[in-house]
Amino acid sequence: MDKDQLRQVLQAVAEGRTDATEAAKRLEHLAYEDITYAHIDHHRSLRKGFPEVIFGEGKTAEQIAGIMDKMKDQENIILVTRIDAQKAEVVLSHFPGAVYHADARMVVLKIRPVVNRGRGPILIISAGTSDIPVAKEAYLTAEAMGNTVETIFDVGVSGIHRLLNHHEAIDQANVLIVVAGMEGALPSVVAGMVDRPVIAVPTSVGYGVNLGGLTALFAMLNSCSSNVAVVNIDNGFGAGYMASAINRK
Repeated sequence: MDKDQLRQVLQAVAEGRTDATEAAKRLEHLAYEDITYAHIDHHRSLRKGFPEVIFGEGKTAEQIAGIMDKMKDQENIILVTRIDAQKAEVVLSHFPGAVYHADARMVVLKIRPVVNRGRGPILIISAGTSDIPVAKEAYLTAEAMGNTVETIFDVGVSGIHRLLNHHEAIDQANVLIVVAGMEGALPSVVAGMVDRPVIAVPTSVGYGVNLGGLTALFAMLNSCSSNVAVVNIDNGFGAGYMASAINRK
């Protein structure tokens, strides 16, 4: 339950449209709800401005659907990350309005329209086509949190002229997310072009000494551009969330 929904409940009581018993029932699980296999943090929207996000790995499809069922009456939108197609099929059978994004491995259930809360566009750039799944996770997260999000894919440093052709979009972005595997050089390049925050996302894309993304991670942490911050390997969700927090009105 977010601040707007809480205000509506209190206003309805104040105006006599809802009695105290009904309002108390709606607020019964305002803090959290214990459903044995999960303690659902319904209060998170009030504290942080966005509901709890369900991490799909390690959970059964039935557990995911059960958590969503308890969240749906209190939240405007529900995100499930790292969910495979087989689990998603079960979840969508419970929630026909949900959408599965296979490339990002995410389920998005929009219960009410998302209000734009961003101060400007967030731009997501991927170094290679193979980095797009992580970039899409960032895209869907930032969009779900009420931002205008734009993308530029496959403009890595092996053909830097491709990136330079997009200078207008880069100049207009309020926050940039740059996703790269291999040697992880692209965030430093982009950050050197702008005076705004650049969130670097290392991916596990690459050969041998890429070391599952560690080489890209270390390169980004050692960036000579001062406006670079780094999230964990393949953590598109974290990048989208942080970009939204920076961009929020």
